[in-house]
Amino acid sequence: MDNLVLAFAIIGALGIGAQWLAWRLNFPAIVLMAIAGVLAGPVLQIFSAPDAAPGTPPMEALFGEFYRPIIAVAVAVILFEGGLQLNFSELRGLTRGVRRLVFPGVPIAWFLGAATTYLIAGLSWQVSLLFGGIMVVTGPTVIIPLLRQSKLNPRPATLLKWEGIVNDPIGALLAVVVYEFLVIGEHGGTSGEIISSLILAALLAGGLGYAFGKFVTATFRRGLVPEYLKPPVLLTLVLICFELANLLQHEAGLLSVTAMGVTLANAKIASINELRLFKENITVLLVSGVFVILTANLTVQSIGALDWSIFWFLAAMLFVVRPLTVFISTIGSGLPWKERLLVAWIAPRGIVAVAVSSFFGASLMAEGYMDGGKLIPLAFGMVFATVVLHGFTITPLAKWLGLASRERPGVLIVGASPFSAALAAKLKEMEVPVMVADTSWRRLKPARLASVETYYGEILSEVTEHHLDLNRYGYLLALGGNESHNALVATDLAPELGRAAIYQVNARGKEEDDRKALSYTLQGRTFLHSGAALDELLRRHYSGWIFQRTKLSEEYPPEQYKKDLGAEHEIVLLIRKGVITFASREVPVKPEIGDTVLAYIPKPPDKKPAEKSKADGEKPKETGEAKTESSSV
Repeated sequence: MDNLVLAFAIIGALGIGAQWLAWRLNFPAIVLMAIAGVLAGPVLQIFSAPDAAPGTPPMEALFGEFYRPIIAVAVAVILFEGGLQLNFSELRGLTRGVRRLVFPGVPIAWFLGAATTYLIAGLSWQVSLLFGGIMVVTGPTVIIPLLRQSKLNPRPATLLKWEGIVNDPIGALLAVVVYEFLVIGEHGGTSGEIISSLILAALLAGGLGYAFGKFVTATFRRGLVPEYLKPPVLLTLVLICFELANLLQHEAGLLSVTAMGVTLANAKIASINELRLFKENITVLLVSGVFVILTANLTVQSIGALDWSIFWFLAAMLFVVRPLTVFISTIGSGLPWKERLLVAWIAPRGIVAVAVSSFFGASLMAEGYMDGGKLIPLAFGMVFATVVLHGFTITPLAKWLGLASRERPGVLIVGASPFSAALAAKLKEMEVPVMVADTSWRRLKPARLASVETYYGEILSEVTEHHLDLNRYGYLLALGGNESHNALVATDLAPELGRAAIYQVNARGKEEDDRKALSYTLQGRTFLHSGAALDELLRRHYSGWIFQRTKLSEEYPPEQYKKDLGAEHEIVLLIRKGVITFASREVPVKPEIGDTVLAYIPKPPDKKPAEKSKADGEKPKETGEAKTESSSV
């Protein structure tokens, strides 16, 4: 193939298509992306170039001298976006655990990984030391999607996230250290000179990233950059910082952009969430494309160069090296054994490991270390093994250890009122996890009296992240009386929950075409098909409306159910195969056989005394006595 535009289109379709399919099937996305790349590359040879030299990897032949810069820029942006996720406020109570996973965790993992590579994989000790450094990384591009998929408790999730993002540039720098020793040492450089130059370069790179982060913070706070230019300006500065650090030392740019991201994450910039969302969108595109490119770059020859020793190597890395590293490094850290066990098993490798292996593998072969050609297939073997095994076992293992909720995705109701309390009580009765959050202790009283779990505080506060585990909830109902606050809640939590899972009450009964209403882009879906205002829902509550749960079956089909409900009713939600779907103006629900339906209906009229007596097989009571009972109801 010599059409670069067509090649980019195919790569984009494969990468994003794999991401979408993974979302639909609830599979680890990187597994499907890797499969797509292997099918397009060594299996179907879609990207093969007829005029390429024999043995040249297909993507390197396609992109030529631009292949490595493409990978390098993508990895830089990915690590910067990972750094934007590291807020120091998350480390309350976990500082010692994270520090132990970095030191002595990294040296232990380096030594054990290098020994395993040398003894089992059969590489030379020089290449084994370099590959052991690369295997220190646990990629954030894989960890963060796994955490989102598994709904881990905050403590182990924070441990894994920080370890993955902090160790990525460290692993790359360890590979640089070994490479410099191997190459520069052969040209007469002493060990002291090499170590001192590397330490100095690492300090300068980290300081450069910190300086860039502070510069961005100052310019953004002073309004020197307009809002619409902030994302492109930030992206440009990331690339400049990355390349300046690389001029100081090979691969030092990875450390520099990570430091820049961490600096910005803790700078409390007002627009940090918008910037983080923009970078996350770019990262999804880059991860999808780059991983397809890397896997498609494999050749049949490179895969065939491996023997059965790779399986013993993978087994040793998974079941010996990682558990020993975690258990030894976390001795005395205060972490519970369950969290240590989970962290000891979960260590997926991602794009950074493959990209760095690809770079140094080719460089080592050029320097005469021919077994450097095994680094790429070995790295891919680790990626495949760890992503598949850890991706499919993290959720059941976490639930078995009690580190993730066993319950179905719950409902978070923001805005306390008698109506929301009654709805929450019914959801609790249906065994759906539910919580009502509000800033008023008085408004939370009905929910507390109904024994519903409550949260007293501002849901948008930064403190809330440390006291409320949002991973438990898959749906959000913004049912407060303040329309603007409801919209702000919906907008703020949309990136985490998804717009399709957020429903907002029509606070003042405005119609969709009301020019004075808030823009639909700031809101969630309209709660209930009728879009009834909060005042109307409260009126119904005080007039005696009740929630009614019904299981539909062939004996009681949807048609009969709707007929029995009558004209005046409101379907709130239905549960189909364990999945909750709330009724909304945008997407009305359609009950089917097998569904459990929750409806909001008027209070059934009281039967007349004569009807009650007839139904009970008794004689009618005296009139005066009947009037007394009726009035007491």
